[in-house]
Amino acid sequence: MRYETTPRDRKTRRRHDLDWLRVAAFGVLILYHVGMFYVTWDWHVKSPHMSRALEPAMVLVNPWRLALLFFISGAAMRFALEKTGRAAFAGNRFLRLALPVAFAMTVLIVPQSYYELLYKGEIGPGYWRFYADYLNLARQFSIVTPTWNHLWYVVYLLIYAMIVAALAPLLTRIADGSAARFFAWAGAGRTGLRLVLVPVLPFLFYRFCLSPHYPTTHALVDDWANHANNLTLVFLGYMAARSDAFWASVDALRSRALLAAVAIATLLTVAYLNASWVRSDAALLAGFHALRTIYAWLVILALLGLARRWLDRPGPVLAYLNRAIFPYYILHQTVIVVIGALLIPLRLPALVEAGIIVAGTVTGCAVLYEAIRRIPPLRPFFGLPFLDRRDAAPTRPAPAGAGR
Repeated sequence: MRYETTPRDRKTRRRHDLDWLRVAAFGVLILYHVGMFYVTWDWHVKSPHMSRALEPAMVLVNPWRLALLFFISGAAMRFALEKTGRAAFAGNRFLRLALPVAFAMTVLIVPQSYYELLYKGEIGPGYWRFYADYLNLARQFSIVTPTWNHLWYVVYLLIYAMIVAALAPLLTRIADGSAARFFAWAGAGRTGLRLVLVPVLPFLFYRFCLSPHYPTTHALVDDWANHANNLTLVFLGYMAARSDAFWASVDALRSRALLAAVAIATLLTVAYLNASWVRSDAALLAGFHALRTIYAWLVILALLGLARRWLDRPGPVLAYLNRAIFPYYILHQTVIVVIGALLIPLRLPALVEAGIIVAGTVTGCAVLYEAIRRIPPLRPFFGLPFLDRRDAAPTRPAPAGAGR
């Protein structure tokens, strides 16, 4: 039975459905990076068993895996700004996001670059010798060093948080005014088609007008199509966060959005498996990109609706994962690359190798997180407050009967 809340409760209580979706999206992202070890696309190190087998599934995940996170981040920014104010929000986000990036670029990500260049044959064994070259800006490799690798997402989120903090009064007026009216209009249609198609229009513009000129680089300064997509999703999440009309429409649309997403996913899979034929026809290729953009928004709508229906509940597991998932994200790709690189020479059977990488990644992140959260000086470098009683290891047993 689904628990019910009053409208006042829904305005003030924590959105556990969005918390669960954030955790799930980061989980999908971690598994996606495990998959990158096996597909034929370029990545840091590659398995001897790489093939195209996983690629159709990853093609279906790719359009929405980060888009969902940026949307949720936009909603979370509005909730946080209402709670703390602009100055406190900006300071908190800067420390929470900038410190992990700086630490990762100088310490945590270095093994990724080392094993990638070792795999490519550009350097010989010798980690500490490489480390000096890694920090030497005059030393040139085929990859940029120092680098932020997968933490580009954190860098971008930091920039977007500062933009939102600066524009918060304007964004809130728009959210409570014209955006609220738009969501009411979009939800008034019987089919919900307005909420499916109208928000997609700017993303179609970015895809056909910006992306051809600004391909994705994750390099911050020249990634304009990517910025346009991501920042629009952050703004959209901010606008939707407090809109009763938006969430009512999401509730009504979830089944139809899911069915439409499955139907389009089937078409996208067929198109990907016949990529050479699709690329040979400009109209088919444009249709593929348009469907892919619509599909991403449909998946987001479906997941938002399903989470509101089934996951809008707190619990100790969610409380733990909420604190753990960001450190997991910071750690996971280094763990994957190191385990994968060490397994390459062993030439293990594919299933054995994959099992070790998945289990090793989860176990490695869990063990490292459990250690990090107990060492206050390390916590800020992994997005955690210096000291949090919920995470700190107990120093002595609590008195019998003591409350928590």
